[in-house]
Amino acid sequence: MAKILIVEDEESINALIQMNLELMGHEYAAVFDGEAALEALEKETFDLILLDVMLPKKDGFQVMTEIKSKIPVIFLTARGSLSDRVTGLNLGADDYLIKPFEMLELQARVDSVLRRTKKEETTFCLGNVKVDLNARKVSLNGDNVDFTYQEFTLIETLINNRNTAISREALLDRAWGFDYAGETRTVDTHIYTIRKKLGWEKIIKTIYKLGYRLEAP
Repeated sequence: MAKILIVEDEESINALIQMNLELMGHEYAAVFDGEAALEALEKETFDLILLDVMLPKKDGFQVMTEIKSKIPVIFLTARGSLSDRVTGLNLGADDYLIKPFEMLELQARVDSVLRRTKKEETTFCLGNVKVDLNARKVSLNGDNVDFTYQEFTLIETLINNRNTAISREALLDRAWGFDYAGETRTVDTHIYTIRKKLGWEKIIKTIYKLGYRLEAP
């Protein structure tokens, strides 16, 4: 789970980005102009900024030059000329996404930047369960427990977003990919298996009409 600042003056696009980040299990704050973005950055710490270029009060390029801490930035803009892209990247942006774009592409870009820049834990322990995220191994009371690729990816996603409700759609996207044609009940079947194998019936909570949440310290 990451905390992301959305800086986008078009309300409909801002709202759509909010909805998609929530489905991905991320926290977010949303502002609509450049000055508000800088004020938010003074008050809070973020893992990523989604920054429009053409903004009221201060444009995205100005905001980028005034950011005091090193935070990854993805520019979101209709200004797609080579000179604009070069300017954005030279200012230190991690990516540059040209409008109009598909939300699935934005999700992929967000995941890619966070993987490069956000340090993730490599081992997760809860009671008698140990999960090695790098080796993709799970043990219960010291004995290995076998999981399919999709089951482990669901476990990994729940761990990285623990104590946060994640929709079935987001879990389906993470474990099977954007083009998977299955239905969300596939997630329910795999969650049932994970619970039974690890004794996590009370650890993985069902969130009514939404999805699941892994409860852990």
